[in-house]
Amino acid sequence: MATAPTLRLVGSGSTQDPAKAPSPVLRVAIESMRFDDKSVLGAVDLDLAPRETVAITGPSGVGKTTLMRIIAGLETRYQGHVRRPDRLAMVFQEPTLMRWRSVAENLRITLGLGPAGIDKALDEVGLAGRGDAFPDQLSLGQQRRLSLARAFAGKPDVLLMDEPFVSLDADLSDEMMSLFERLRDSHPVATLLVTHAIPEAERLATRILELSGQPARLRPRRA
Repeated sequence: MATAPTLRLVGSGSTQDPAKAPSPVLRVAIESMRFDDKSVLGAVDLDLAPRETVAITGPSGVGKTTLMRIIAGLETRYQGHVRRPDRLAMVFQEPTLMRWRSVAENLRITLGLGPAGIDKALDEVGLAGRGDAFPDQLSLGQQRRLSLARAFAGKPDVLLMDEPFVSLDADLSDEMMSLFERLRDSHPVATLLVTHAIPEAERLATRILELSGQPARLRPRRA
């Protein structure tokens, strides 16, 4: 029988004394996850520290999105426990915008922002003055910017990002990563990022984890 995917450390981690480390803002202790008779996830243990960015890598179909949905509270068919903060935001592979609502309404309806808050959120991502536009009037890059604006404007303690830069060309991907870095630097948020791109993980993350079928343990990557 095939071993269910588990998380193992494949990148350098923090050398901070565990006794002095701050309390995690997210704790994941999954024992197993099954769809009928199919094992999807094995044991997964993960803590996310304040302002830390952790990248999760692994092959397609291994269960990365399922893991993110569990953490977000969108999937409940698992054994184990997740302790998440009240303020949590998620950026999906696609922008998931309300296309029948204006840019400003996408922020007002989902977050309850007033005019000043909307203007600030749009200005932070380079969309100042586009509040009356509709998502289909924006370029793909602008739609991704709006998704980031919506995520950060909610002032989350934890931000989940499921391949947010997938399908973008190299220049636009670099532009979006730079924008994310600027937003992260100015907002006190811990981030869990799913990506297939190792260079992206190495650029953005303080730790890199791989979801794989190896025995359930976290271990340093060998050189």
